[in-house]
Order: sequence, then structure tokens, then C-alpha cells
Amino acid sequence: MQALRFHAAKDLRLEEVDTPRDPAPGQVVVANRFCGICGTDLHEYAYGPIFIPTEPHPFSGAQFPQTLGHEFGGVVTAVGDGVNNAAVGDRVSIQPLIMPRTGDYFAERGLFHLSEQLALVGLSWDYGGMSGAALVNDYNVQVIPEAMTDEQAALVEPTAVAVYACDRGEVSAGSSVLVAGSGPIGILMLLAARAAGATQLFVSDINPTRLALAEQAVPGVIPINARSESVGDVVRDHTEGHVGCDVAIECAGNEHALKSALDAVRKQGTIVQTGLHPGENPLNWFDVTFKDVDVRGSWCYPTYYWPRVCRLIASGQIPAERAVTRRIALEDAVEHGFDALLDPAGTELKILIDLENAA
Repeated sequence: MQALRFHAAKDLRLEEVDTPRDPAPGQVVVANRFCGICGTDLHEYAYGPIFIPTEPHPFSGAQFPQTLGHEFGGVVTAVGDGVNNAAVGDRVSIQPLIMPRTGDYFAERGLFHLSEQLALVGLSWDYGGMSGAALVNDYNVQVIPEAMTDEQAALVEPTAVAVYACDRGEVSAGSSVLVAGSGPIGILMLLAARAAGATQLFVSDINPTRLALAEQAVPGVIPINARSESVGDVVRDHTEGHVGCDVAIECAGNEHALKSALDAVRKQGTIVQTGLHPGENPLNWFDVTFKDVDVRGSWCYPTYYWPRVCRLIASGQIPAERAVTRRIALEDAVEHGFDALLDPAGTELKILIDLENAA
């Protein structure tokens, strides 16, 4: 089968690899259908290896060359002994986190995403979504609702990131929410906040094209061009008492976006940091104290979110497909996928790779 594999920064190769066929006990083979290109994949392509291990991963044993792709779904083609949560023919979404199930402080408390030995399908596992098929563990597959499309199955992973961040920020009915960064996660964050009951939504970015795409995907959102406008001033001008928003969620991994979130959030509001910052970034900690705000990290998602997020998407409460701007074939993934998403003009949001003919 064909697989898009990472060898080094700016060195992705479409290669022929063996198709997995005989799953071990507790494992599942999935014929991949759609796979999203994530911001993490882009960082690996541009600057990696970052998360991709250069030495065997301490838990999974994987190392590069690495088949990319952790946002995907497909159809089960084989199951190993003892698998009882999926059967051949089931359509599934992949929950890509891999870690010890016992003997780990966080895993034994159900917080698998916080395990120190965490590995990910498509980053530190022998298989990934940008290929014809993948071998995964039984706990990595979630049978999707009948109403969910194959494309939507590939959007569960990034949507889970957004739902968890909204939960971390305690977004609830009537909340006012600023999302800093209008990339794919930013769009999904706005949709998740609205599904949680937020009634006033703001989005900031320096890219006017992406702001326009956010307005199309999330009608009623108030766009803020952070290059020409003060994010905090716009938010205060639109909030009751001119105090700022209840929750600000930073999705850009940019120090200016984080500072604008602190400026825009009201006293005793909450800042949720979702974007990965490349290094130490200064924040005005006097304002953090003076405004009495909470600053919370949001890493991945609890694995038990999968059924909930599937229901939110399948029911239409989170129309995640609105973040998709293009669908491409695997052989076009570098030029029309990775390179297009790294274009500073930023005319694309979420690009899905159609793997129907990749096996």
C-alpha cells in the first residue's frame, strides 16, 4: 500500500509499504478513508523531527521514517483475538493516543492523555492515517454513529481538542468567548463554544482571509483583525459593562495572541492556552494577578471524550465539516496539502486527504 512518510524536514516521501493484515490480540486493522492534515503535521514537515522520535519510542518502539496522520477514520477489515468493541465492516474514528493502560500514575486514574509514556498514531507509532490502512489497538477505535459521514469521522480528533478546551474554560450557556486564531482549531473552537451555549463569539487573527472564512463557518461571530485593531478594545466595546469576555482561548501558539487574550478577558475570567508555543513567552503577570484571572492549559483531550464528540458532530450540534476547505488525493498531499497550508496567504483551513485509492 502507499504511505506518506516523514524522513526529515521538508522530506516527505510517498512510498510502498506492507499492508497490515494479521492483527495481534487486542489489535485492529482499519482501511483508512479520510485523514486530516494537522498543525502538528505541518510543524513536523517544516521543522521536524519534533514529536517524531529519532530513537525508538520508550513505549511504542517507533521511530522515523514515520507514516504521518493522526486525524482519520475508516472501515475495520480485521480484528485480533479478544477485540469486542469493533467488528469487521464497522466504520470507525481513530482516537490516536497510545499509552500504558496500567502501571502508570495517570493512566490508572483514567487520564491517559497525561501519561509520561504517551505515543500517538501517526507521530510515534508504526502506522498512521496517511496511508491505505493502519494497525491500531482496540482502544484506539470508536464505532461511529450511522448518521456520521466518513469525512466527519476524520474530524473527531481536532473537534475533541476544541471540546476539551471549552470544558477547561467552563464555557456554558450565555458565555462570551474570544478565540485567538482562526485556523482549523480556532473554527472548531468557535463551533464547540456555540454548542456549549456561548451566545457571544469573537475571533481574532492577522489574516483577513481566515477571518472571512470564520465568518462563513460561524455566522454571527465578531471578527477582529489583530493587525489593525486592538483585540481588547473591540471585545470590551461589545460586552456588557465593557468588562471583556468571560473566556479567552488562545489557539495560535503566538505570544501576541496570548497577550491579547489577557487584555480582552474580564476580571475573574478564564484564559485557556491550547496553541503550542515554540518557547518561553512573556506575559504580564501583574495583570494576571490584578484581574484575578485563571490561566489554564489544555493538552489533547481525555480519551473518553470520543463517543460524546461523535454524538455532537453526528447530531449537527458541531458542524465540524465547515472547517474543511479542500479534499485531495494522497499523491497530491505535499504540494496541494502541506505546502498550501504553509502558504502565508492562508487561503485554506482544514484539508482532508481522500485515501479511497491509496491501499
